[in-house]
Amino acid sequence: MGTEPAHTVTRYDQELDRLRGIVARMGGLVERQTAQAIAAVVDQNEEAALEPPELDVEVDTLERDAESLAIRILALRAPMAVDLRLIIAVLKITGDLERIGDYASSIARRALKVEPLDGAMSFSALRNMGRLVQENLHKAIDAMACNDSERAMEVWNADTAVDELYTAMFRELVTYMMEDPRKIGPCIHLLFVAKNLERIGDHATNIAERVYYAVTGEMLPAVRPRGGAARKGN
Repeated sequence: MGTEPAHTVTRYDQELDRLRGIVARMGGLVERQTAQAIAAVVDQNEEAALEPPELDVEVDTLERDAESLAIRILALRAPMAVDLRLIIAVLKITGDLERIGDYASSIARRALKVEPLDGAMSFSALRNMGRLVQENLHKAIDAMACNDSERAMEVWNADTAVDELYTAMFRELVTYMMEDPRKIGPCIHLLFVAKNLERIGDHATNIAERVYYAVTGEMLPAVRPRGGAARKGN
C-alpha cells in the first residue's frame, strides 16, 4: 500500500474502519440479545423475551454488510499481513456472532416455557452459567475491538468453566427426570437453554481464537481444554 496515492490509502483506511464499525455494532447487538435471553429465562421476563428475535433481522443485515465490504476490500485493495488476517478473521467472526444471535433468540422463544423445579435445582445454576457466558462473550468482543490477544487467551481458557457448569447441570437434570417423570417437561426445557448457552460460549471462544490469530499471526491449539478433558475446537 505504501506506493499508492495518499487518497487511495485514506480510502482504504476508511473502509477498514467501516468494517470494524460494522462488526462492533453487530457484537453489541448480539451481547444485548444474549443478556435479554438470559433475563427472559431466569427472571421470567416476558418483555425481555421479545427483544432477541426482533434484533435478528438487524444482526443478519450487518453480517451481510460486513461480508460484502470484506470481499470488496479483498478484491480491490489486495491487503497483506495484519490487514489480510483482520479481514479473514472478520469473515469468520461475523458468522460466529450471527450464530450467537440465533441461539439467544432460541432461548428467548423458549423462555416462558421454562419453569423452576422444586427442591435444590432452581434457576441459580442457569443464572451462574449465563453470567459466565456473558462475561466471556463481552471479553471476546472487547478483545476484537481492542486487538487484544491476551484478553482473547483469557476467553479461550475460560471455556472450560462453562463446559463444567453445563455438564453439572446436565447430570443433575437427568437425575431429576429419572427420579420423577413429572419433571421431564421442565427439565427438557432447561436442558435446551443450558445447551444453547454452552454453544454461545463455544462461539465466544471461536471469536477469541480468530482475534488471537488476527493479532499475532499464530493459531491457538486445535484442542481446547474441556472440563479436565480435551475437545477439538469448532
